[in-house]
Amino acid sequence: QVQLVESEGGLVQAGGPLRPSCAASVHTFSRHAMGWFRRAPGKDPDVVAAISGSGGSTYYADSVKGRFTTSRDNAKNTVYLQMNSLKPKDAGVYYCAAGKRRPYGGNNYYKRSADYDSWGKGTRVTVSE
Repeated sequence: QVQLVESEGGLVQAGGPLRPSCAASVHTFSRHAMGWFRRAPGKDPDVVAAISGSGGSTYYADSVKGRFTTSRDNAKNTVYLQMNSLKPKDAGVYYCAAGKRRPYGGNNYYKRSADYDSWGKGTRVTVSE
C-alpha cells in the first residue's frame, strides 16, 4: 500500500551512533503512524520505537529508552531513528512500518506489528564490540 524506502544500515562500534531514515511514497504521510521494529531470528518483529502521525507522541522500548529517538519530517515524508550509544544487543535488521491511513492526523501510535499495513525492506545494523 505504502512504499517505504529505508536508508542503508551499517557497521558501528559499540557506543557509536547511527541514524536510519525511512521515506514514504504517499501524499498523506501525516495520517500514518510510523514504527520501527527489530526482528530476531524466528520471531515476529519487536517494536523499538513508534511515533504518531502528528509527531506529538512517541513510544520506546525499555531497552532503548534514553538512547534512541524517533522523529519525523512530514514535509519530507520521512521518519528517522537516531540511535546513540549502540550496544551489541541492538544489532539486527530494522524495519520501518506505516500504520493504516487515518481520516485525520493525531497522537495515536501502535506497538504491535499487526497494526501496521506497510513495511520497508529492512536495514541491517551491525554493532561490533
